[in-house]
Amino acid sequence: MTAFFDRLGLSAPLIQAPMAGAQDHRLAAAVSNAGALGSLPAAMLDATGLRTQLAALRQATRGPINVNFFCHRPPEPDAGREAAWREALAPFYRELGLEVVPAGGPGRSPFSAEAAEVLAEFKPEVVSFHFGLPTPELLDRVKGLGSLVVSSATTVDEALWLQAQGVDAVIAQGLEAGGHRGMFLSDDLSTQLGTFALLPQVVAAVQLPVIAAGGIADAAGVAAARALGAAGVQVGTSYLCTPEALTGPLHRAALRSAAARHTALTNLFSGRPARGIVNRLMRELGPLSDRAPAFPLATAAVAPLRAAAEARGLDGFTPLWSGQNASGVRELPAEAITRGFIDAWNAAG
Repeated sequence: MTAFFDRLGLSAPLIQAPMAGAQDHRLAAAVSNAGALGSLPAAMLDATGLRTQLAALRQATRGPINVNFFCHRPPEPDAGREAAWREALAPFYRELGLEVVPAGGPGRSPFSAEAAEVLAEFKPEVVSFHFGLPTPELLDRVKGLGSLVVSSATTVDEALWLQAQGVDAVIAQGLEAGGHRGMFLSDDLSTQLGTFALLPQVVAAVQLPVIAAGGIADAAGVAAARALGAAGVQVGTSYLCTPEALTGPLHRAALRSAAARHTALTNLFSGRPARGIVNRLMRELGPLSDRAPAFPLATAAVAPLRAAAEARGLDGFTPLWSGQNASGVRELPAEAITRGFIDAWNAAG
């Protein structure tokens, strides 16, 4: 099960989690330069933006890179649900002196033929997916580039499905992980397991390298994942306060505060369950609401609230993505954090 990472030539099997909206090529480059696998999130990039970021990333590092895409199916707009959502947000709009705006663009796009064309110019060593996989035709195009293919599984059934589609490795994303759940075979949150319950079950079920993700923030977490059969680990939250991250000041302050000990899954900011630090919007509307439009359409109506609140130094409407274990958050360069995790993995062996 080491062939996957051996092919990449890493100092240790560590992947920096792709975090759309919280990073660009600079974080990915710093991680790759330190000997791990840096990841570039592409869900919020159009073809031009993707090409620009990949060019900058290739210039900044000679190490292997991972490019991550979402694989959701764009939903049909639901006028009734949109109206209910705007009604739910109306009191906050009035409070901040805003007019309720109609829903705008989705903000996040699934993997496409245009994105595949850009990838062909750069041939990343790894291409990873969230929410399943793209169409067989697009998946074949990625494999034809020579890229290794990885995707997230939140259940054993999802891991088995990914194996049947021919992926090279599976990320076992535990319930502790920050950001969006990678679930795709079911939207039933009761199926979701913690990392150290999910990991050994996936390891036993598939004949692929399994990468542990969720709640891994220190050497003890790395050692536990390795003891349970992980071929590698993926770490995200610990990078959010590095100078290379794009995390805003309100988000950084929350991550370093006691508030980070209380996270919840919420669909209020995008329409799909994602883990973040509990804030005002989540408390007052409840973290999960059937009024929120389907992913990713919920984002448009929340965005003006976020902008207005942040301009006043308020964080009540900012998505504060974080895993359940923010104890590893440090205001250190990404290289230092990466080397710490590399040392932890090698020591655990």
